[in-house]
Amino acid sequence: MTTYVAGIDIGGTFTDCVVVDEAGTVTIAKVSSTPDDFSRGFFNALTASAETLGLTIEELLADTALIAHGTTVATNVMAQRRGAHVGMLTTMGHGDVLKMMRAYGRVAGLQPETLSHYSAADKPVPLVPRAMVEEIHERVDSLGDVVVELDEDHARAAIQRLVDKGAEAIGISLLWSFRNDTHERRLQELVQDVAGELFVTTSSELVPRHGEYERTMAVAVNSYVAPASRRYLQTIASKARELGYDRSVLLMECTGGVASIERAALKPVRLIGSGPAGGIVGAQALGALMDEPNILTTDMGGTTFDVALILDHEPVRTATTVVDQCEYYVPTLDIRSIGAGGGSIAWFDAETDTIKVGPRSAGAQPGPVAYGRGGTEPTVTDADLALGYLNPDYFLGGQLQLQQAAALDALETLGKQVGASALEAAAGISQIADFHMADLMRKMTVEKGHDPRSLAVFAFGGGGPLHGGVYARELGAEKLVVPLGTTASVFSALGVVSSDLLYIHERSETLAEPWDPAVLDDVFAALEVRARKDAENAGLTGDQVVVQRLADLRYRMQVHNVEVPVAGGPLDGEKLAQLGRDFQTRYESLFGRGTGYGAAGMEIAALRVRALGRTMQPTIASADSVHERRAGREAHKPSRPVWWHELGQMTDTDVFDGTVLVAGHVVEGPAVIEQPQTTVIVRPGQVARVDRFGNIVIELGDS
Repeated sequence: MTTYVAGIDIGGTFTDCVVVDEAGTVTIAKVSSTPDDFSRGFFNALTASAETLGLTIEELLADTALIAHGTTVATNVMAQRRGAHVGMLTTMGHGDVLKMMRAYGRVAGLQPETLSHYSAADKPVPLVPRAMVEEIHERVDSLGDVVVELDEDHARAAIQRLVDKGAEAIGISLLWSFRNDTHERRLQELVQDVAGELFVTTSSELVPRHGEYERTMAVAVNSYVAPASRRYLQTIASKARELGYDRSVLLMECTGGVASIERAALKPVRLIGSGPAGGIVGAQALGALMDEPNILTTDMGGTTFDVALILDHEPVRTATTVVDQCEYYVPTLDIRSIGAGGGSIAWFDAETDTIKVGPRSAGAQPGPVAYGRGGTEPTVTDADLALGYLNPDYFLGGQLQLQQAAALDALETLGKQVGASALEAAAGISQIADFHMADLMRKMTVEKGHDPRSLAVFAFGGGGPLHGGVYARELGAEKLVVPLGTTASVFSALGVVSSDLLYIHERSETLAEPWDPAVLDDVFAALEVRARKDAENAGLTGDQVVVQRLADLRYRMQVHNVEVPVAGGPLDGEKLAQLGRDFQTRYESLFGRGTGYGAAGMEIAALRVRALGRTMQPTIASADSVHERRAGREAHKPSRPVWWHELGQMTDTDVFDGTVLVAGHVVEGPAVIEQPQTTVIVRPGQVARVDRFGNIVIELGDS
C-alpha cells in the first residue's frame, strides 16, 4: 500500500494541492477557489489529485498519513470585515486603548501612494465598538502584585451586558496580566458560567507581552476571526472524517510551523498569513539542499504578491503584524504583500490620466476577462495572454480555454482612454505590475542594507515564473530560481506539507545588561517545560522534538527588537557576551552596516522558546549526475509571436515543453517554457538551466 502526504493551499483565486508518495513522486492539482465556501475548493483540489492518481478521493484519503493546510479564511474575515461581534473586558480606566491606538495608527501598514495623501488617512474602524468594551474593577501592578481584587459581582454584570448586546466572542486583556494572569483566568471562568460555550480569548494565554495596545489588539483580532475560522475548520475536519481520513488536519500558521486543527482553532489569529508562510518554509528547506543560505522569496498568485527574506538559512521573523491598520503582537514570519497578482485589475485613473494596476483583483469569480466567466475589466493575466506569454490552449494544462479575443477587446477599450492600442496597453500593464513588485522587493532588501546580488530570488506561485525574469532583474539580482520546475505554481502547498509542528511560548521581560544567567535559566526552563508538554500531548517525544531558545534584544532607548538565538545549556558570562555580539551582528544585517550603536547598551525585551516536532515530510529527489545539454527536439513545441520590450516588438519565439526538461538542459532566451500549471519566461539575454533538483535556474543578465 502506498502512503501519501498531502498539502493544500487556498488562495484568493486558486486552490493548490500537492500529494507526495513515499518515493518522492509529486502529484499536483490547481482548481478555482470557492469564495462562497472555501471548503469546497479544499476537497475539489483533493479530488483532482486523486483522479490524476487513478483513485477516488476516499481511496486517496484512506492511504494518506498526513494532510497539512494553508488557509485564507482568517485573512478574508479581516479583509472583508465580516468577523464576530466581539465584547472586550479590560481594566478600569483602560477601555479606550483600541480606539486610541498608537500615534502612527492612522498610517500603519498603508501603501506609499496612500501615505502621500496623509490628510486623507485615518484610523481604522475599531474591531470592537466602544459600546462593547466593559471596564472591570481589578488591578495588578507591574511586579505582578494584586493591588485591587477582582470584583466578581461587577464582572458578572459586565459580562451579561455584553451577552445581551449580542457578543459572539469575548476578549479579555487586563493591565499587567502577563505578570500575573490570576484575574484573567478567573474572568474566563465567569464568562463560561454566564455565557456557556462563548469563545473566549485571554491575553495572558495568547500573547503574554508588554505593550498594552498591541496585546489588546491581538486579543481583539483573535476573537474577531475565531467563530468563522472555527466553523470552517470544523467543516474541514468533519468532511475529511466522512471521506475516510481519521487523523487531525494540520494547519499552517504564520509562525512558520503547523498546528493541529484543534489547537489552531484556539488561536486563529495565527492563521492570518497562513498560505504565504508555506512557501517560505519550502524555500528554506530547498535552499538548504541547494546550499543557498540567502533567499528572497516571491510568491505571485492571482490576488497578491508576497515577499520574504531568508538569511543564513533562517527566515526573518517579526513579533508584530499589521493587518488593515491593526497592529498586534503575534510571532510571525516577516512577509510583505501588495495587491499585484494575475487577477489584478488594470484601470484608468482620470485624475492622473494614466493606467494603473491593482490593488483590486478579479479573484476567482469572475476572474480575468479571458476566463470567460463574466469579467469585463482587463487584468495582468489578460495582458500576459495578449503579449503571447500564455498559451490559450494550455492554461492549467488545458483545463481552461482562455478567450483571447475577449481579452484583446477589454485591453483595447482601456487603451483608447490613453491613446494606446490593445498591445501597447498590455505591455504597459505588464511593466507596471513588474515595477510594483520590484519596488516591494527593493524595500525588503536594498532599503534594509541587503545587496540583491548576494540573494537568490525564488519565484513561485502561478505568476512568479511568468514575471520573475523582469522583477528580479529590475531589483539587481543575478539569479532567479523557479523551484522544482513543474511544482513551482503550487510550491506553497509543498511548503505547508514540509513544515514541522511548532509550539511557541514566550514571556515579556525587560532586562538591561549585565544579565543574570540564573534569572534567564529559570525563565527558559519554565517555558521549555510548557513547550515540551505541548509536544508530548501531540505524541512527540525524545529526538522528535527540537527546542530552540531565543531572546528579543534592542539597544536601550530604541524600539526595534531583534530576535537572536540563545545558546543551549546553563548560561554563563561567555554565552551572554556572545548573545550580545550576535545581536549586534544580526541588527546590522537587518538594518544596514553601521546602524548598530553599542554605546547605548542593550536590553532584553522578551524570552521565547520554539519547540519543533518533526512530521512525516516529503522527500525532494535529485538527479545523480548532471550533463549540460541544449533542450532537444522532443522538448520543442510550436513557436509563437511574443512581445519582448527589450526588443521593442513581437518576435517569433521558441516554446519548450517543461515536462520533458531534465537536469542539465539549457534554454537560451528569449524563450517560453510551458508547464501544466505555470509558464516560465526566459527574457532576451537570459539563460535557463535545469539543476539536479529539477529547479529552473535563470541567469538574469544585465538588461
